[in-house]
Formats: sequence, C-alpha cells, structure tokens
Amino acid sequence: MSNDADDLFLIEARQLAESLEAGLLDMKSRPEDRTLVDSVFRDLHTLKGSGAMFGHTALATFLHDFETAFDAVREGRFAVTAALIDLGLRACDHAVTLLEGGEAAPGQALLAELTALISGGDAPAAAPAEEGAAPEEGAGSGDWQMAFRLAADCLVLGARPQVLLDELRALGATDLNPDFDALPTLIDLEPDRLYIGWRLRLPGHVTEAEIREVFLFNEEDLRLELTREPAGPPPEVEAATAPPAAGPVAMAAAPTPPAAPPRERTMMRVPAERLDEMMNRVGELVIAEARLAELVARTGDAQLVAVAEEIQRLATGMRETTMSIRMTPIDSITSRFRRLIHDLNGALGKSILFEVEGEETELDKTVIELLADPLMHLIRNSADHGLELPEVRRAAGKPEAGTIRLSARYSGAEVVITLADDGRGLDVGRIRARAEERGLVAPEAELDEQATLALILQPGFSTAETVTELSGRGVGMDVVKRTVEQLRGTIEVESVPGQGTRIHMRLPLTLAIIDGLLVEIAGERYTIPLAAVEHIIELPEEHAKRGDGSRFLNIRDQLVPFLRMRELLGSEGPPAPFQKVVVATAGELRVGLTVDRIIGSSQTVIKQLSPLHSTLKTFSGATVLGDGSVALILDVPQLVAFGQIRDSMEAA
Repeated sequence: MSNDADDLFLIEARQLAESLEAGLLDMKSRPEDRTLVDSVFRDLHTLKGSGAMFGHTALATFLHDFETAFDAVREGRFAVTAALIDLGLRACDHAVTLLEGGEAAPGQALLAELTALISGGDAPAAAPAEEGAAPEEGAGSGDWQMAFRLAADCLVLGARPQVLLDELRALGATDLNPDFDALPTLIDLEPDRLYIGWRLRLPGHVTEAEIREVFLFNEEDLRLELTREPAGPPPEVEAATAPPAAGPVAMAAAPTPPAAPPRERTMMRVPAERLDEMMNRVGELVIAEARLAELVARTGDAQLVAVAEEIQRLATGMRETTMSIRMTPIDSITSRFRRLIHDLNGALGKSILFEVEGEETELDKTVIELLADPLMHLIRNSADHGLELPEVRRAAGKPEAGTIRLSARYSGAEVVITLADDGRGLDVGRIRARAEERGLVAPEAELDEQATLALILQPGFSTAETVTELSGRGVGMDVVKRTVEQLRGTIEVESVPGQGTRIHMRLPLTLAIIDGLLVEIAGERYTIPLAAVEHIIELPEEHAKRGDGSRFLNIRDQLVPFLRMRELLGSEGPPAPFQKVVVATAGELRVGLTVDRIIGSSQTVIKQLSPLHSTLKTFSGATVLGDGSVALILDVPQLVAFGQIRDSMEAA
C-alpha cells in the first residue's frame, strides 16, 4: 500500500469518526429518529470495512460487535439508551486511538461492557413473527449461488470493487470467478467504465440481510442474482426483491426514468498543503498581474490594454474560486464542542445546554483550525467557573440547566464569534484585587470596567480558588488572546454579575488576499481593506488646518471621531490642500482616517510583517504593489479602538 493511500484512509477514517460522534450525540436527544440510527450504522460499517481493507485489523475487529449492536437497534431489537450512546462515544474515542497506533487492550473492557449491556434486559421483546411470514433465510437451507454486476459508472463515483470482494470473502465466499459477458470490443472500450461482473458461492448460514449489507453503498443500478441450492426438495429461488419468480431473480434498482434528476456532485479530497501552495501561487499571480497593468498603463497600447484586462479578469476569477475552496463553515469544528459539553455534564455534575447560531458562517480554513483550541478553552472556563451548580441556579431563580451559546456572524470584512453563558458573571472587584496581588496593576492605577475585565487575558491570571482538571491554573485565556492576535483579530470581554459573560472575537475573513483601497499619506502609500470602508468624503475646510484641535466630524447628522494619519504616523511636511477622509468601520464603531490622496482599489496580497515590526499595532501586514514597492496595510480595528480610547480619555 502506498503512503498516499494510507494517508488518505486516515483522513477519511477520522472524518468518519467525527461523523459517528456527531450522530451519537444527535441520537441522545432524538433516540427515535430512524435516520440517525441508520447513519450511525453506516458510519460504523464503513469504518470497519475500510479498516479491514487497509490493514487495521484491530480496528475492524473492535468495531464488529458495536456494528452488530447498532444493527439490533436499527431492526428494533434493542432500544437506544443513554448507556449505549455513552459506550458508543467511548468506542469512537478508542477507534481514533487505534487509528493513531494505540494499544488495542482497552477495547476489551468496552466490549465486555457492551456485552453486559446487551444481555442486561434493556432490549425490547422481539416482535412475534407474523402469520405466514417467511422463515429466516439461513435456517437449514442450501448454499447461495450468487452473481452481481455493479453500475457501469461506479468507478467514476469512487466505488472499489475489491473492497466488496474482500467483504464477500469474509462471509465465506468460494468459487469466485469474473464474468466477462458484457466486455465490449477493444475499439468500444471506455477505460473509466466497469464491464466485469462476478459469480460466486456463499455458505447457507449467511443471511440475505448480510449479503445486502455488503452492497449498502452501491445499490444504485446494482444487478444482483441470488439462488438457493436445493437442500433436498427441488430448487427454490429467493428473490432479493419481491415478488419471487421462477429461476434466478434480479435484485436491481428500478430503471432510471428519462427525466430523473442529476446525481450529486462528485467530491474530491485534497491535502491542505496543496491548497496552501495554490493560494501562494494565486497571490504571486495577482502581484504579477498588477505589475503588468502598471506597465501597460505606461505604453497606452490598445491591444496590450485589452490583453491586460482579460488577464485581470481571469486572475480575479481564479482568486475568488481559490478563496471559496479555502472557506470552511464554522460547523466543521462545532461537533467536538458538543462532545466536550457531553463529557463536562458528567464530570462537573452540572446540566449544560450548548447552542450554536450561524453554523453556516464561513472562515478561511487556517483561521478555523487555529480557532478550535481557543474556543475549547473558553467553553471549559464557562462550564467550570461561569455556570453555577443546579441548586445554586435554582435558588437564584434561574433554570437548573445552564446555557453556553456559540454564535458567528459577518460584520464587514470580519467575522464576529461570540461565546456567551448565563452563569454568575465576572467579579470586577475580585479581578482588580488579584491583578494587584500579581503586580499586573498598580494600586493607584485608574481602570474602567472594560480594561479591568481585559486583565483576565493576561498570562497566568486566574481568580479560581482551586485548581481542577479542567481549569484554574492561569493558562488558557492568554492563549486565546495570543491566537486571536496572531490571526489579526481582536478580543473583548463583557460581563454582568449574576447574568453571565460574553467574549467577542473579531477575525478577518481570510489571511491571504483582500480587495484594498490604496491611499497616499505624506508621499507614502498605504492600503485599507476595502470591505471596511463605508464611504469617502473631503475633509471640511474648517478642520483642514494643522493646528485645529477638533476630533469629530459631523457625517449624516452623526459625530464620527477622526484621526489625522499624518500626525499618527509622525509624517513631516505640510498636508495636501484637499485632504480626504476615509470612514472605516469595525463592528458597530466607525472612525475617519485623513489621507492626502485616494489612488484607487486593487487586489491586495497580504504578507506578514517581520518579527521586528510585528508589534506595530497600526499595521496588519504589507503588500507588494505593481511597481515592486511595498505598501503597509492599515489595521482598521486597531485604529477604531485607538480613536475610541482617545475620545473617552479626552471626555474624562
């Protein structure tokens, strides 16, 4: 087996394990949902079969008994219980451990618990056989003669006939021979179509249900013939699809009607490294396209202008397509949080509800990956420190079950992710006292409530009285802050005593390419993310003087703070005679940025600043312009925050 094939199996297996875990958690609230039961069974069956095919024998052996148990649930012979779901989740964890090369021994204890549970009387009584019902297929009958042929286009859709043959061999198949009757002449042969069928014999103890199970994912356009060999009396034929008929019976899907809807789109798995490389190449293409446009503008040649515009259109389309490939909905990581809440319910003795809003909100895959651990820290803290015990909540007039809510929404060029709980909230006085104890704040320092709450994001800060397995060691919140800042985002803490805490994280949609507004300040060029630009106005004459101390503009009957970027950047020389104000937004807040000249919009490839310059909060990165020079990218959220802080200080 090639390394690539094994790596692909591991990726698919982990995704199957995640799907299995999500299905089990859904079954906890909807145990009667047959669709969920079928989905869990399919995931178990596929993971077991794939594991056997790729040499993970221990995995396949371990999952076999769990597959049998959920098959009993699917057939109504055993009820879905909390104990079964808990065992299933632990089995899912052990399956992931086996995939990573862990020991198989712990699985024996799980299998013993499963055996005890199944034999413990929780199962509903089996329904009595209906009068006239057919007996079990394998009861005293002869062997099966079997022939099957898959859909001609099954290879294109990802089917693997060798996997089916291996499963049939595991059932005891013998006399396995190919059937070449449908093989066309060489000139008519299409390499991506399957023309071969197979004939074989199966032992009589194998049931028809077990045979159907092998073809669970290949039923479309399947041709399957089953014939019982005589066990004494004349031959009797059992059809896989009613009604029975003389001779071999075809178990096939109904012919596709002429107006049948098209099949689902074929999905392809691509390693993340290839997407990253593709994004880098597209970024270089955008820079080259900008350089070409710059050169063509100097020549003025009409034919070159037409070609440059066509290349620009193609580059823009490729950029948008590549960006859409990289975008991932936030629900790709929420399943692990649901599992965490399930485990915390038992570990903390609390009743916790987990709600998600805006699961379809998409972010760059890199942002999603880096965001998973910080959110895990926040959820643990909310569950351990934020939410009260049921009796405490009841005494306070709250529902016994506490709620942790994760929400995501778009806000201009950003995504705002909020984690909120309805717990006890944060004690501002206690936070201040602990900060003074640790030397983070001088006793005489004046801090408003927002600045005090932000102290919980400092390294090593904790107000927990005791250290638990979950939290209280002063690690976690600083990791959250560091990760959010690494992603060029901001974090804000809000809390109301007795009502709960909300933590807002503002993150950029992407870390690669954006549309930017190119401006000039004191002869230097800077880029402002175009999605953050609300509108552009000319700086009123009464504010244009350098010594003017005004800090607000009246824009559409609203006062908007503005920053004189020349002063902020320490630029020398007189300003341009007709300065412009770019009104930029970050969430609900706005700020005006005065610039000397608006150059125009352009595609901006974001390059990270060097470690020497990474501490400069005014800039979020840099980009290469068409003439090869570098323009710094202004960090709008930081500038908005600076404007708000300055205005609040002046008001005080």
